[in-house]
Amino acid sequence: MFRLAVLLALPLLGCSTAERMTGPVAGLGGLAGAVVMASDLDYLETQYLAGALIAYAIFDPLAPTWTITATPIDDTRVRFDLRMRALTTGGEGEARHVFERNVRALVSDRGYADYRIVRFEEGIDSARPFARRYASGEVQLIASQSWPSL
Repeated sequence: MFRLAVLLALPLLGCSTAERMTGPVAGLGGLAGAVVMASDLDYLETQYLAGALIAYAIFDPLAPTWTITATPIDDTRVRFDLRMRALTTGGEGEARHVFERNVRALVSDRGYADYRIVRFEEGIDSARPFARRYASGEVQLIASQSWPSL
């Protein structure tokens, strides 16, 4: 509920010192002034709060843009499947970057020296009601040649 109040108050933060606000509320800072102004404008009524809550649930700005699944194929090969969330603003061109960042993290965690991308593809899944971007890739993990036991 606090997140919702903050999200509703963000556009109004600059209005905390409006002329009609006098007394102790004006001195409490931007958030208190924004809440008072939202109350004065009837934005804290049930239908507005419900609409804001639904919009937040559909388009959660803090949710990750991509879901990533790593599936081991054998000891040195791993397949990554990435799926972009349905409602997002931006991030359409970052599939390869997200893929490689996760591969590098896996290589580091497992103690390998390097990796080789065997296959990588990306596209758009035209499912209803929203099309979603996807990417899929397979990598081969390469052990160290200098210290093979590491």
